[in-house]
Amino acid sequence: MTVRIIVNGETREVESGLTADALLDFLSLPKKSIAVELNSEVLRRSLWRSTEISAGDRLEVVHFVGGG
Repeated sequence: MTVRIIVNGETREVESGLTADALLDFLSLPKKSIAVELNSEVLRRSLWRSTEISAGDRLEVVHFVGGG
């Protein structure tokens, strides 16, 4: 079964029961240099593997960019 979520303003359909960590794998995002916000709250990295994404959830994924 799939659920609809919003990632960075874009509606996506993903498998139900997907964790935040698995979603990042599905989206092929580098976990080392990103932050995840779930429903307007920053999701601690230590919770990525245990936090399931539900229908209607809104995620913002931010990449950190270095420079000077």
